[in-house]
Amino acid sequence: MTRRTGRRPGNPGTRESILDAARAAFAERGFDAASIRAIAGTAGVDPALVHHYFGSKDQLFLAAMNLPVDPGQLVPRVLAGDRDGVGERMVRVFLGVWDSPAGSAGVALLRSAVSNEWTARLLREFITTQVLRRVLEQLDVEPAQLPLRGSLVATQMIGLAMMRHVVRLEPVASADPETLVAAIGPTVQRYLTGSLAS
Repeated sequence: MTRRTGRRPGNPGTRESILDAARAAFAERGFDAASIRAIAGTAGVDPALVHHYFGSKDQLFLAAMNLPVDPGQLVPRVLAGDRDGVGERMVRVFLGVWDSPAGSAGVALLRSAVSNEWTARLLREFITTQVLRRVLEQLDVEPAQLPLRGSLVATQMIGLAMMRHVVRLEPVASADPETLVAAIGPTVQRYLTGSLAS
């Protein structure tokens, strides 16, 4: 009996091989430049098998990050309503995830990103492509300002997560979420849509 050659068929280790290849590709090339075809090639499988296991590149990225939430379901909640309330809704939705049991995966990722450049790259790609880009593209701001605005919003959101869940700085760590929404939401709103001039 001759052994089959060519790409590996699906088996229990195939899914993990695809995820390993995806993590490396997303960390090295970023979400936009990483392709399903290249990831499949690195994993030694057919691209159709990647689609079979994960569906889209977005879903593969979420699986590679091991996140329990899908930004595609959360971003519409941030955008539902008037433009001037996006900052507050973003903080509210963010806290709703991070303060829930699902937030423990985010805390673990944040802790790892502080000391591991590879994880930091993945976190950067996640925040940029899966969250901030999706919000900012709907707010009719100058395209040239998108990177700066997104980065400024990230300083607030990641800073909030770090102080509330990693450093556990009081009174932020135990503050009522609506207190934080009221305090931080306007700053996030200014970063999203307001003037950035000094």
